Amino acid sequence: MQASVIVPVYNVESYLEKCVASVLAQSCKDFELLLIDDGSTDGSGALCDRLAEKDGRIRVIHQENRGLGGARNTGIRAAKGDWLLFVDSDDWIEPWTLAVALESAEEHSADLVVFGFRSVDEKGNTLATFVEDLPRDRGFSLIERRDMLLIAPSAVNKLYRRTLFTETGIQYPPRVWYEDIRTTPKLMLAAERIAFSDFVGYNYLHREGSIMNSARLERNREILDAFDDLLGYFAEKGLLEDYRDELCFLTVANIYMYASVRVVRNDPKHPLVPQFAAYVQKRFPDWTKNRYLPTLPWKQRIAIALLKKKMYRLLYLLFKYKG
Repeated sequence: MQASVIVPVYNVESYLEKCVASVLAQSCKDFELLLIDDGSTDGSGALCDRLAEKDGRIRVIHQENRGLGGARNTGIRAAKGDWLLFVDSDDWIEPWTLAVALESAEEHSADLVVFGFRSVDEKGNTLATFVEDLPRDRGFSLIERRDMLLIAPSAVNKLYRRTLFTETGIQYPPRVWYEDIRTTPKLMLAAERIAFSDFVGYNYLHREGSIMNSARLERNREILDAFDDLLGYFAEKGLLEDYRDELCFLTVANIYMYASVRVVRNDPKHPLVPQFAAYVQKRFPDWTKNRYLPTLPWKQRIAIALLKKKMYRLLYLLFKYKG
């Protein structure tokens, strides 16, 4: 079997059929679809079973709730395909996604293929499109192009050779936030070849929701644990200094900027914001000299400037409206 498509499922009864239909509509037919019912409390688990009755390519695994990472791990262990594609259960993929990704992997002898994705609202409007600005002519190892470490760490716009997981022991951490940033850079380090494609094959549904409650807002603290994990992994491999510039930039971008903005947009006075700044300063005291910072878009550079001056209210106003 050529590929396994892994879909973690948790309380997405209203979205699951569209997701599954998009997978079953793939132009490449040599695949299995694994639906991992992660302890759903709505009708999602029963819907998985009904969908499996209609198509023999679908296998369903029911388990106690282990979170997104734990569900992916279950799918990886059960997969029979040589290649893995992850799809979140409220998203969908284009009909050619699997075929084009597999062709790119074969053409460049790659272990990991990265393709574009778009963010879409519930009305079907495209909010943004993301395609990495890296060469398409051949595959690269991470040591050849260290800036590949800076790509969006999302698990879902990538095709993986299954042995990246099975031969390295790399897993997604269960029951945590920020599981992708803990895992994707490790997989990139393990890959002998990484290829990039400019096709946009994944649709990420941006669901409108209410402002985070205090408990969910507090969970942003877990990004500090995520970077302890990631930086510790590179240190154990003896590669922390080799990739210091890239890891510093990842830390600044994800903790100092993205996590801070996420919290400030909900509560400009939340104590997590100065804690994020202190973490970055401790880990990378010279972070302001990082060579990748000038590559950030202007709005993100302004955000960093406001954070440095502790002008959190202005930061809140800057990001009050999406765009």
